[in-house]
Amino acid sequence: MSLQTVNALWAALPRPRFDDQNVLHLPGYEAHESKAIVARLVSDDLDAWSVAASRVGYCSNPVHLVGSSTTIDTTTGEVVSSYSSAEEPLGSTVVRCGNRRESVCPPCSRLYAADMFQLIRAGVRGGKTVPEQVADNPLVFATLTAPSMGQVHGTRDNGRRCRPHATGQPRCAHGRSTTCMAVHADGDEALGKPVCADCYDYASHVVWQWWAPELWRRFTITLRRILAQHLGVPATRQHEVVTVQYAKVAEYQRRGLVHFHALIRLDGPREAEGGFAPAPRQITATILARLVRDAVAAVRFTAPPVHDHDDVPRVLGFGSQVDARPVTTARRTDDPGAALSPEQVAGYLAKYATKAAADTTDHTNPHLRRIQRTADQLGRRVEDDWVATGRQGPLTDRPYGLLGKWAHELGFRGHFATKSRRYSITLGQLRRARRRAQQLVADANRRGETIDLAAMEAQLLAVDDDHTTTLVIGSWTYTHTGWDTPGDAALAKAAAAAAREHDQERAAQRKAETTKEK
Repeated sequence: MSLQTVNALWAALPRPRFDDQNVLHLPGYEAHESKAIVARLVSDDLDAWSVAASRVGYCSNPVHLVGSSTTIDTTTGEVVSSYSSAEEPLGSTVVRCGNRRESVCPPCSRLYAADMFQLIRAGVRGGKTVPEQVADNPLVFATLTAPSMGQVHGTRDNGRRCRPHATGQPRCAHGRSTTCMAVHADGDEALGKPVCADCYDYASHVVWQWWAPELWRRFTITLRRILAQHLGVPATRQHEVVTVQYAKVAEYQRRGLVHFHALIRLDGPREAEGGFAPAPRQITATILARLVRDAVAAVRFTAPPVHDHDDVPRVLGFGSQVDARPVTTARRTDDPGAALSPEQVAGYLAKYATKAAADTTDHTNPHLRRIQRTADQLGRRVEDDWVATGRQGPLTDRPYGLLGKWAHELGFRGHFATKSRRYSITLGQLRRARRRAQQLVADANRRGETIDLAAMEAQLLAVDDDHTTTLVIGSWTYTHTGWDTPGDAALAKAAAAAAREHDQERAAQRKAETTKEK
């Protein structure tokens, strides 16, 4: 076991060499990291560490807990099972950090993306307890953007120049040119930055971002009302005829504003066929796409002033650029020439659900720094107004009470991935099924047996009713986060990268075999 573990971990590292001082060195690592990695690989507890690391998928920032738990049968009072962190190889229970951002933890991000992929695909073509006939219901892939807060640099189709034709005066009120004759490449640092930072409305940028979740909520309400009007039924009875299900993700644009990518599906009556009934025949995917565009254009929300001094209410809405197309005839937003398949839809949304928000904390970007600073300043003014009024009521009751706490997200306080209740299965079901599968595989391995997990999918995804007959009593204490040494962290990162490459190679091989069969 130890030799196999050592060989597997060494295979994830670059080929070692000796430096001028005849010291073993790993290319790409600092001297202290190389020393710590080698120390781990020759340590007596390598197996214990590798077991703990593999259980959390070589998470970059695992959480360490100590304690114990006991499961009791509530009907008989019998102790069903007990568990203690002292039984673990490292003396503590190590769990994943669960961070969805790839820039923070690639292993946990990959797992989250895989779950999102399965969740989204199930709502497109069925599976995972979702009936396959759901694929026959109208489905639209929509992108809702933010309005303009000022002219910014951007890329143009067919290699055209950025802003060759100025609208209005050739120079703004601050004396800067309103044109840009450059052809920006994708990696150009100017992309997303204002043509004139002093003309850009940073305050409105933050306010729109703050209320973006509310705009999405109003969009779903407006779409349901428009559907009811189209079908000629009262809005209060719309759910008896048709229901709207969706899965959406938020993505930051280069200018620091989010836009929403969403799959919007039309089902039949809420109570029919478990919520996945066929949609009314008079509404096709093409008609649904038109109604989505109408709903986006109709959404309005009057945001209250941020503070009590010289601020004013703002009427907010979505941007004029709206992409809403039937999935059967849609084209990918990032590749207009490619047909959009269910797998591409799921992969596209899953990618943006895990896309790092590191760009929002890029301290080298003056535009993003100014957005953060504006959000922080507005948040402080809200707190000052609250203090000036004698702290009347909780700060959280004020419309912008927590604005300062979301400055690092440029004012966006919403979830990056959400879905309607009956779009498909939940992340909780998928995670519970994975835990059950891992336990079944471990038990089968101990008995020397093989099991067919695919045939047990319904059982694995079934709702857990054990809580009605068992009670879990536990006591846990948090100790620390992360690996104990830089070597352990580097080794976990290398092993995770090797596992990712292995999975990619297997996926490419399966795709090639499928293509060959066709």
